[in-house]
Amino acid sequence: MAIEKVGIYRKWLGPVPKGKNGKLIPESEWPRKRRHRWIARWYGTKGQRYGKVFKTRKEAQKYASELQKHVCLGKADKPKKVTLHEFRLEHEQVMKGQVAYATLDDQSRALRFFENFIGGSVLLSKIKPRQAEAFIAHRLSTVPSVSTVNKDIRTLKRIFNLAIEPRGYLPEGQNPFAKIKKRKTTENKVRYVEIEEYRALANETKDLWWNALISIAYGSGLRRNEILHLTWADVDFEIQQIYVSPKKETAKTVNWEPKDHEKRVVPMADETAQLLVKL
Repeated sequence: MAIEKVGIYRKWLGPVPKGKNGKLIPESEWPRKRRHRWIARWYGTKGQRYGKVFKTRKEAQKYASELQKHVCLGKADKPKKVTLHEFRLEHEQVMKGQVAYATLDDQSRALRFFENFIGGSVLLSKIKPRQAEAFIAHRLSTVPSVSTVNKDIRTLKRIFNLAIEPRGYLPEGQNPFAKIKKRKTTENKVRYVEIEEYRALANETKDLWWNALISIAYGSGLRRNEILHLTWADVDFEIQQIYVSPKKETAKTVNWEPKDHEKRVVPMADETAQLLVKL
């Protein structure tokens, strides 16, 4: 039995028609006078015979040429029928221990949203790219963050690739999210705190430590982690400067000291110096 060749044949429809003499037409006239479709036939790795029907021979030949390489590689078996709901439950079990808990949680969340949108009873092999596009459009209308939707696109694309290989639920090239592109995001405009807003916050803060931290943050532009890791050794009251080491917050050893050229100097406002002196 040949199993590495995709064949193209006529698939006859209805009974053999009769001629003018009332007798069945001869087989030689079937191609011209008998209704038919074209069918591509092939065998799977275990000898199962498969077929797909087309209206024209050209369509069947195109399908056969695309399928032939998969047959030669032993990847032409028809996928097992599984619903989206069944696939989600299986995915949650199979991926435990293979990926981080947070990653699996994101994947489960994205699959649940998609399942709720198109229905859990739909077969995985019947999901179309237009349904994936409709889902993304729905998410964009309900989720305020485009970045979140882009994360869903990446996640679902990855999950459906796993449905193709290694699980074999989808044939190659049938990932419904494969050609969906990430949506463009716009950078949020940086908003700076006005002096009036800073004064109002400072006046509301009665604790001296908080006043000092707010003053450093507003006057120096240091990041939160940089401020929280400052020590008295980093403050020079005489020339009113703060020495900051970018690596200090990630230091792994107690005795670690940054090199001089790694430090940067930030000027300290008079008000900040006065608050620090009181501490």
